[in-house]
Amino acid sequence: MKLRLLAVSAFASLACACTTVPAPLQGEVVDISPAQARQAGRPGLPVRWGGRIVATRPSGDRTCFDMIGSELSVYGRPRHMADDGSGRFVACSAGYYDPAIYLKNRELTVIGRIEGFEAPSYGAYGYQRPRVAADSVHLWPEAPYQDPRYPYSKRPWPWIGWGWGDNRY
Repeated sequence: MKLRLLAVSAFASLACACTTVPAPLQGEVVDISPAQARQAGRPGLPVRWGGRIVATRPSGDRTCFDMIGSELSVYGRPRHMADDGSGRFVACSAGYYDPAIYLKNRELTVIGRIEGFEAPSYGAYGYQRPRVAADSVHLWPEAPYQDPRYPYSKRPWPWIGWGWGDNRY
């Protein structure tokens, strides 16, 4: 009986461990999007934001990422871009991040505090983007390509070809 209880508790703890964000991205944060933060205008809030990189700008002792925000999954990874968008933001972190690695359209998640708002340098539309002082930056590995026509397998009928000299599968 004790062995069964131990096995069930071990399985439950492993199942819970699989559904959390990576250790560098854990912490108490406020559930607010970049668009909502811009409207609220309150610096100092702890946030966990992610999205796709638009540009990586290293300068001096820090690197800033221009980002298009998106909703995060339960693992902290950015989901597919929504039509409404979560808004643009800038994440700056101490240190040098190579622009050849942190490329445009890569998925990135940051955790830090909103340190202020800045206007983009490419236009005078009065658009203020939140700027996050990132304590932790997590670049996600590129997801393998999945054909949208066949989301569950490489081929629509994986058993076709078996036994007819097709030894590739």
